[in-house]
Amino acid sequence: MRLKPLDQKGSLKIVYVTTVAWVIAQGIKVLIYWYRHHKINFRLFVGSGGMPSSHSALVSCLATTIGLETSWDSPVFLLAVGMALIIMTDAAGVRRAAGQQAKILNEIVDDYYSSKPFANKRLKELLGHTPVQVFVGALLGIGIALLLYR
Repeated sequence: MRLKPLDQKGSLKIVYVTTVAWVIAQGIKVLIYWYRHHKINFRLFVGSGGMPSSHSALVSCLATTIGLETSWDSPVFLLAVGMALIIMTDAAGVRRAAGQQAKILNEIVDDYYSSKPFANKRLKELLGHTPVQVFVGALLGIGIALLLYR
């Protein structure tokens, strides 16, 4: 098998389409928050966690565009798929668990210092994703790659 090299035009196209997938996923988070709370929270646009997983959208779009550009049986595509799976597993596993721990620690601090003055810094609780958020993000990334990468 001969690996088709990525030229500059193909590489830039991959970066463009992958960036669009990330922006759309992050934008959806802001829109969902606006729909639920009737106010805009732009912090969600650059933050982690939430529906859909922008990490999953980005890496699945990246793997798909690499597959479309190089071939589905190229080592580069297989590497991209492997890395995407690792990142998506981490998003739904390790980072989600860390977020749950942060939530519990914040509750402990609130309970302990509820009657005393204390300048506590809250831990970030929205770190990871549910499996559904990861799955929807992956589908979004693959869909955007198939629609935009031509």
